[in-house]
Amino acid sequence: MNATYHKHILEFKRPSGTSRGVLKTKETWFIVITSEEKQGIGECGILRTLSIDDRPDYEEKLQWTCNNIHLGVDQLWQELKEFPSIQFGVEMAFKSLESQSPYIVFPSKFTDGEDAIPINGLIWMGEKEFMKDQIVEKLDQGFDCIKLKIGAIDFEAELELLSYIRSQFSKDVIELRVDANGAFSTDDALEKLLKLSKYDLHSIEQPIKQGQSEEMKALSKVTPLPIALDEELIGIFDVTEKKKLLLTIEPQYIILKPSLIGGFKGTQEWIDLAEDLGIGWWITSALESNIGLNAIAQYTFTLNSKMPQGLGTGGLYTNNIKAPLAVDKGTLRYQPHKKWVVSYLD
Repeated sequence: MNATYHKHILEFKRPSGTSRGVLKTKETWFIVITSEEKQGIGECGILRTLSIDDRPDYEEKLQWTCNNIHLGVDQLWQELKEFPSIQFGVEMAFKSLESQSPYIVFPSKFTDGEDAIPINGLIWMGEKEFMKDQIVEKLDQGFDCIKLKIGAIDFEAELELLSYIRSQFSKDVIELRVDANGAFSTDDALEKLLKLSKYDLHSIEQPIKQGQSEEMKALSKVTPLPIALDEELIGIFDVTEKKKLLLTIEPQYIILKPSLIGGFKGTQEWIDLAEDLGIGWWITSALESNIGLNAIAQYTFTLNSKMPQGLGTGGLYTNNIKAPLAVDKGTLRYQPHKKWVVSYLD
């Protein structure tokens, strides 16, 4: 058995805005394991300034992983605790290697093309008219759950966008989620949540910056709309510490990005804790290529969640891996009759 890694720069079709800045490219790495006549492929993707493993020694650790691939998935997962995206890539690559097809890592009715996963339509930050155009497009495409990234433009303009949506569609027709990416200050967060709550929102992700557990706890106790933790989960490796965080803040939801929290195993630890504590959850991709998105989607389907998931990012890039994934009327589908084209590894 041997392994290699390959870097690939994904290029956005159009710059995509978040409260942390505008994204034009996204780095990702593929781990390829070869054993006899079989290959397995996994994706290791980091988000600069956000991933805990955005470190100068990242590629050095990737090379170490390839050199020690003989240790196997379980031991490598333990050794790579500080590199959750590589944990995920290794898990994916071994699953891929063990499968009959390298791209069917969790066989199900989803991979058979018989069922689909409900997803939210993602609205990127930008000028008001640009955001409005995206909203109209998502509604026309049949989405009944829309997620808006907020916190980068004028707050009153963002409220006007929400008002526009609600003037057209009630909460029974369109579920609205917002993601602040930690953009609110602790001083004005509650005031802003009160204003947002007028628009019948499903939830708000990460209203204040991560690492302020006492302030988030206080906010969660009095919030007029459900709070979902996202960035807050990053960098917490130990199960005891994960439980402590959830018991301290008592959020209404947590959002799980396998690339940022230790792959399938790390995600499952959070899910088990959340369900024991009566906390809701959903899964979101972290701007992976279709290789990673495919694996996350297949895993997500096995969890039997009926909530819309955050898996609609496959169409963002000009040079994505060509995959049999399709967004159809607010759902993500796998089309088994179509082929993968993984030319970037040639």
